[in-house]
Amino acid sequence: MINLDVSTLNPLEKKIHKQMIRHSRTMPGIRINQAAELCQCSGSKISKFVKKLGFSSYRQYLDFLYGRKIPPAAGSDELGRVKSFIDTFDNGMVDDLLTLIDGHGKIIFFGYGPSLLCARYFEYRFHNCSDKPAMAVSDEVTLNNLVDDTTLLLILTETGRFKSFQPVYEGAKRNGATVVILVEEYNTELFNQCDNIFWLSRTAQPAHLKPYEKSRTLFFIFLEEIIQRLLLRK
Repeated sequence: MINLDVSTLNPLEKKIHKQMIRHSRTMPGIRINQAAELCQCSGSKISKFVKKLGFSSYRQYLDFLYGRKIPPAAGSDELGRVKSFIDTFDNGMVDDLLTLIDGHGKIIFFGYGPSLLCARYFEYRFHNCSDKPAMAVSDEVTLNNLVDDTTLLLILTETGRFKSFQPVYEGAKRNGATVVILVEEYNTELFNQCDNIFWLSRTAQPAHLKPYEKSRTLFFIFLEEIIQRLLLRK
């Protein structure tokens, strides 16, 4: 589980990230001492930046930087995948999403296909545990008419590869909304399509399954924790 939050970075750290993205296009396998030299800072500063951004190590950050996929666990099946998710569940990510929910006056869930069905379910669940307006939508025109600077837009997607969310993101940002993507499978292409990404699993579902054929089990486990926390407050 990885939560990337660029908004927590200070100007120097944002500059480091931009420098690393730029140099990664021409330099393979940037070592941490090279990164420090390129960014004109210390190696410890690079390490702190990487952890603050949301990665557990510099190596993991490099995997993201170069778009390398995290290999699926050997012999994974749905029960084993869910068990692995529960065994390594990160309650800190629940806290982070709750903070975002608390900081906004309106919640909009967005998704396509099966992910939209999940969004509609959690729209219903949210109405039972919060007084904040919440709704699920699937088309950009309706979305653009609803979002404003009080909105937390929560996009649900299994792989993020069915359709780009870039137009959705740009439209929402023009209206001042905060955009969060909740995605199960690791996909670095989503980084520029939102303000904050919650990656739920490093274990991919079988490659032969199309996005709409894959389960959304982890969405329900993670978001039910959000719902249960909100219910405890009532």
